[in-house]
Amino acid sequence: MLYFLQQLLNGLHIGAIYALLAFGYALINGVLHRTNLAHGAIFGFAGQVTILAAVFGWQVLWLALPATLALGVAVALVYGAFVSALLGRHVLLPLARLAPNAIVVATLGAALALMEAGRIAAETRDFWLPPLLTGAVVFAAAGDFRVTLTAMQIVNCAVAAVTLVLASRWLAVSRYGREWRAVADDPAAAALCAVDTGQVFIRTVVIGGLAASLAGILAVLYYGNIGFGAGLVFGLKVLFVTAIGGFLSPLRAAAGAACFGIAESVWSGYFPIEWRDGWMLALLCALLVLRPERARDARV
Repeated sequence: MLYFLQQLLNGLHIGAIYALLAFGYALINGVLHRTNLAHGAIFGFAGQVTILAAVFGWQVLWLALPATLALGVAVALVYGAFVSALLGRHVLLPLARLAPNAIVVATLGAALALMEAGRIAAETRDFWLPPLLTGAVVFAAAGDFRVTLTAMQIVNCAVAAVTLVLASRWLAVSRYGREWRAVADDPAAAALCAVDTGQVFIRTVVIGGLAASLAGILAVLYYGNIGFGAGLVFGLKVLFVTAIGGFLSPLRAAAGAACFGIAESVWSGYFPIEWRDGWMLALLCALLVLRPERARDARV
């Protein structure tokens, strides 16, 4: 029983990262209505920028470790917002108006460009952050077995949870939230009601990109590194895990992605890990077949 509890707690951490990614993806999908393969690339790009900025602060500016990490986080968020705004204004918005079916190819190209930009900036070398907040917090114990999470995992889960709660509340009560729902439902009708649909579109892409950037930052602070190809893998995975909660509600999408992360962790604890992704995606397909309303929500 304690071993099962340990796998559940492990799943909370990766589930928190998936939840942030899914929240941003569902937010963008609400106005884009097409698959955005660049979302995961922004996740990986922000993680790599965090490491590179931290290395610069440590080796060149001679900053202390807390200041180094703060510099890395700040630079990653700025770059994530800048890349998202650039992508939204000059790629996604024109294509959404003129050739929406080309968005999948365009975002795949953007994802590859971001991956290569990170690789070239790092000169194809892997830089690693030092282990952070590795002290174990014990939740239960029996004999020699202890159910634990590291302090870094707890901090990451708390940051993700607070961010999702505040963002969902803001989306529910703010003017932007009302405009987002109007544009997601019918952009032409929203425009007739004096809503600046282009501005809402770009703001949505930036906010979704910031959610992906924050997920990348949390991942790199825990794991210490993100591979150059991780963005594309996470981008494909978040496309599937978001479908569990549905594409029409960012908070439900985040909840579904968190459940997927927990289920993935439980599988890793009991079954061969090399079969994990295959079986988890097969389970997702079964859920979509058994709940066809989710399939109708999945606008790709």
